[in-house]
Amino acid sequence: MLALAVGALLLLQWGGGGRAGTSWLLPSATLTPGVTNPDVTQATIHSTICITGWTKTIRPPVDYTNRLKREQMAAWQLPGTPADYQEDHLISLGIGGHPTDPRNLWPEPRPHAEKVDVVERDLRLRVCAGKLTLVAAQQLEVELKHESG
Repeated sequence: MLALAVGALLLLQWGGGGRAGTSWLLPSATLTPGVTNPDVTQATIHSTICITGWTKTIRPPVDYTNRLKREQMAAWQLPGTPADYQEDHLISLGIGGHPTDPRNLWPEPRPHAEKVDVVERDLRLRVCAGKLTLVAAQQLEVELKHESG
């Protein structure tokens, strides 16, 4: 019940639903299923994700994410230029997503990418406050991104 309530709240915040047109891309459940960071568990959240600035210590270098974004855009035949996308973590670093596994990274269309960051921060705050378990937040984020981008 809690997961449904949180999900409904996040969908309202997120805006829900996709847009029509070639600039819109939903992450593929096959190509981008989401992968977690083995160093982040419910038992380690207060020494990892709940420490302000911790994600900066594990964030992949820009040259890695830019190269991966160009490779994915070519392989997936995406329109536009790399500037039209942000290489984003399906399971965000703030709730224990794997930093470099390509199965957790995808070219998310702008400006939607910036809107999603707000939801990612909210999920992290809920996990760190004990209002949502790590696994529940991760599952919710994967479901929301696969359904709504």
